[in-house]
Amino acid sequence: MKIKANVMKGLALLMLCHCCLCGVAVAQDDAVRVGLAWKPGLSADDRAAIAVELAGGEAVLLDQVRPEGFDYDSVMLQSKYVDADGVLLPQYAEQIKLATWHGSNAKQVLEGVDAVVFLGGCDISSTLFREPQPWHGVEGDVCDVTRDLSEYLTMAYCLDHDIPVLGLCRGMQVLGVVSGASLIQDLGNYYAEQGIDYENLHRAMRDENGNRHYVPHDVVITDASSLLYGIEISDTIRNVPSWHHQVVGDVRGTNLKVTAVTPTQGLDIIEAIERTDKTFALGVQFHPEEAVRKHVAGENDAHCFMQLYQGVNYFRTLINYTKKLKK
Repeated sequence: MKIKANVMKGLALLMLCHCCLCGVAVAQDDAVRVGLAWKPGLSADDRAAIAVELAGGEAVLLDQVRPEGFDYDSVMLQSKYVDADGVLLPQYAEQIKLATWHGSNAKQVLEGVDAVVFLGGCDISSTLFREPQPWHGVEGDVCDVTRDLSEYLTMAYCLDHDIPVLGLCRGMQVLGVVSGASLIQDLGNYYAEQGIDYENLHRAMRDENGNRHYVPHDVVITDASSLLYGIEISDTIRNVPSWHHQVVGDVRGTNLKVTAVTPTQGLDIIEAIERTDKTFALGVQFHPEEAVRKHVAGENDAHCFMQLYQGVNYFRTLINYTKKLKK
């Protein structure tokens, strides 16, 4: 399979770096099974799957989680649940928040899975926030309500059962939303409200072909006792791959703590959150898995981003904490 070829290439690259000779292993029969939360079109050669395998885990593509009583056309949620802007209608969002995973097929989907990674992607329906908001109105940035429901229920089940989770970009936002945090729906709008002309530090504009290009920037870790600090062993993470326009806004009144920020034009933008009441529930607003992909693929700009072993360490740490739970 393509993923195995990529893993073997990645292992060879890792072995060239003396910083990460320890703990590198190909997945074995007794490996930690790390589920990748369902999203349309997810494949076995996804960059996060490669990172999981490089970290010594077994990557598993999770099935879709569906709430009880909702109607689907094959895979997709029927349009009657969605408003004209593509956002989940408020009455259905309230049903999801009230019932969470109960009555869904989450237990069956997650059976035999030891940990879950939530991936990057499109915006989250603002009606699912603890305090619902109107849609941000930014053209081109739309929601996928089918994925919203599946990930909301998957995350809720994982948190209720203390299944270790790692949230990447949108995945961090899902962790925040399910935990009751607020979201800033668009950084451009947010900065405009502060009277600041936003310079798009966190997301480059798409090129003429519609392709997105990740922006490297530094992240400051604010809590030396955090899971994140344990991964990086540094106060600063250099050159994280970033591509987003939404961020977690406020964690007050939740079980979350902020563990990293990026000072941006006079404001601290949240870059990492952790659940203080769980064994391992970490969300980062950047993409360590993209750094892994770039290095494994040998892309020309790979040197502009965090090193290969750094990206893999996020997944290795998730796996190591999961192993402790399994003992």
